[in-house]
Amino acid sequence: MRAFWLAALFPALALGQVYPNRWVYVSKGLGTDRDVEDIRQIAETASAHGLNGMVLAAGFDTLDLKPAAYFDRLARVRKILEDFAIELIPTGFSAGYGGAVLAHNRNLAEGLPVEDALFVARNGQARLEADPVVAVTNGGFEDFNGNTMRGYSFHDLPGVVSFTDKEIFHDGVASLRFENLTAGPAGNARVMQEIAVHRRRSYRVTAWVRTDSLAGDLRVQVLSTRGVPMAPVTLNVPATAEWRKVTVGVNSMNEDRIRVYVGVWGGRGGRFWVDDLAIEEVGLTNIVRRDGAPLVVRSEQKEAVYEEGVDFEPVRDPQLNFRFDHDGPVLRLKEGSRIEEGERLRVNYYHGISINNGQVTICMSEPEVFEIWTRQAQLIQQYLQPKRWLLSMDEIRAGGTDLSCKRRELSMAEILGDTITRQYQLIRDVNPEAEVLIWSDMLDPNHNAVNNYYLVEGDYTGSWKHVPNDLVIMCWYYARRQPSLDHFSGLGFRTMAGAYYDADTLDNPKGWLSALDQTPGTIGIMYTTWENKYALLGAFGDLVSNR
Repeated sequence: MRAFWLAALFPALALGQVYPNRWVYVSKGLGTDRDVEDIRQIAETASAHGLNGMVLAAGFDTLDLKPAAYFDRLARVRKILEDFAIELIPTGFSAGYGGAVLAHNRNLAEGLPVEDALFVARNGQARLEADPVVAVTNGGFEDFNGNTMRGYSFHDLPGVVSFTDKEIFHDGVASLRFENLTAGPAGNARVMQEIAVHRRRSYRVTAWVRTDSLAGDLRVQVLSTRGVPMAPVTLNVPATAEWRKVTVGVNSMNEDRIRVYVGVWGGRGGRFWVDDLAIEEVGLTNIVRRDGAPLVVRSEQKEAVYEEGVDFEPVRDPQLNFRFDHDGPVLRLKEGSRIEEGERLRVNYYHGISINNGQVTICMSEPEVFEIWTRQAQLIQQYLQPKRWLLSMDEIRAGGTDLSCKRRELSMAEILGDTITRQYQLIRDVNPEAEVLIWSDMLDPNHNAVNNYYLVEGDYTGSWKHVPNDLVIMCWYYARRQPSLDHFSGLGFRTMAGAYYDADTLDNPKGWLSALDQTPGTIGIMYTTWENKYALLGAFGDLVSNR
């Protein structure tokens, strides 16, 4: 019925139509000639099965850092696509996956605030002293009653899934072992403790883990008491491994209690052990240095703010990698410093952090970011002259926390919208006729355009109100495809679908086509793989080209 009245209202909306944009997504760094050959094979298949565009992720955010050999390969790729009548659509300009911008300046990472961390001066240095001391209760799993560990909020199904193990342990006399992972309805095998922390401080959570034929991803997760992820990190622990230490960093933000989990969600088999769970406050680890992320060192006892380069040496983290596998620098006092022996200092600073598999968000309020992107846009236009560009502005999981953002007095929706508008404009500056596309999630209230999103301080709701209305939206949330398409279509945006996602069937693109057929203003569909799986590309092309 819905399809009938849509067709009546929009005569141009033909069900089962062949959409003009039928594309394939490809990610290749062009670091070797093998990349060029892979692209040639993909283009040949795509062309033979009715596809006419390739969205190419090939390091276009770092063109000013590329060697000459890269541009030779890029020219060959461009010629290959021209020969197969495949349009090249470059993608880049990512804020959520900030590696390209950070390759230019690692201090452009979004800064999370640390306030009033305690440093004490002794022997020419000032070092962090935990204030207050934070610790895990029974972190060594030595205090137990049968198979129940004291001090923990819970561990899943004691005596069924979780067990006291006095034979295999990392230290002490016991560890916590998990097995029979499918005994519970969700396959969960976790231990959790709620811990009191100080707001706006930086902490390191560590644990020792051991695995035996584990089927499931072992994680350390830190959540707020409201259930908001604060340190979602992928550990990549092998299915079978001897004892190894895992480390996760977390900023307490506005929370004074956090929930620390270790374990598996949705486990399918095997066993694992946890021991020596710990938390500690850390100081200056991954400190970012720029005007919008200032370092302030003041005396606790007297009215004095100390000066970098005068009272203490310039501060930087030489291992700035956004992981918490290292300690931060100390404050080294200069000769003649006003800081006295034994003086207690309160230190404010900002640090970067990585989540998942090393994802680091950049600060969208730093002018240097747009200078970098402008150079890349000019070089993309110089080497490719593309008609269409795809903004890689998805999954922006931090923001609004450092001074660069706060001094603007804008909502996160407005900051995001302004960023996208400026990206759009710098593309139009080099090509006034360019069509600009963007991934959907950060503009979609059915997806990531929401409040309480990861490490963001602020609300993305309403971001769609602050972007150019002629953007083309690449929708990709399959489970909410119709509400997402309806949202953007109702606002007058044209849409496409990012389909497939590495399954072994074409059910996903079939579902997308059904939704697209009922949506005014849709113009295409794309075969989207993150795992370089192109076995179904020909069948996908036939599906979308022969309707």
